[in-house]
Amino acid sequence: MRIDLHDVAIGEGPGADLPPITVSADQGEPGFVAVETENAPTVASLVAGGRMAADHGRVLIDGRDDAAAIRASFALVDTPGVAEPFGSLTVTQVAREELVLAGLRSDRASIADLLGSIGLDEHRRTRLHALPTDLRVRLLCELAVLRPEVRGIVLTTPERHGGDVAAWLAVVHDLVARDYTVLVVTSYAALALATSAAEPLPEPEPKVEPEPEPEPILSVGDPAGPDTDTPDATAAVAPSTPESDRS
Repeated sequence: MRIDLHDVAIGEGPGADLPPITVSADQGEPGFVAVETENAPTVASLVAGGRMAADHGRVLIDGRDDAAAIRASFALVDTPGVAEPFGSLTVTQVAREELVLAGLRSDRASIADLLGSIGLDEHRRTRLHALPTDLRVRLLCELAVLRPEVRGIVLTTPERHGGDVAAWLAVVHDLVARDYTVLVVTSYAALALATSAAEPLPEPEPKVEPEPEPEPILSVGDPAGPDTDTPDATAAVAPSTPESDRS
């Protein structure tokens, strides 16, 4: 599933609610778009997720102009004022609420199984505002994709919670590897870090082993050669005198 935003904007000029943006995200390749004004991340997420119509440009899903299909297939994750859980809730409370929304069992055992499967079992009582950013992104994304119709995510400014960009970026790439389409709305600073983290490392230069030096070829009589006191095996041997000549 692919989503494309082509010159999407709301308003015009310096005071526009959303300056023109163009970005694509596909299965196998996450998309990143940077916006800086106070409300622009939320507005960009709403437009990308099919929840708000743009004044200019187009939002396409698999090449089609279909806002209903985008709303059905894409979940907004941690979008301020729209899909941001209260920070005072515990991880268990957030999980229970999302399990209910997904139509799944939300009893204590089901919550424990879910949190254990995503590496958050020891954080069951942690308040969301105290959860490290990469674990917060993991929790909220994994809860979003519990809904069977969701095949894509619009993740909004995870860097605002602090932490290492590379850590939550690893969660994004894990979701992409599982065939989810992920679009991240972020800041220019975080985008630069995310882009540099995605650049492949240069191939190391092959190590050239030095060729071994050849063994010296030593001739007979060479001072460094065999012991000169050793008789020469090639020296002539004097013939013995026949008995008939002895007298």
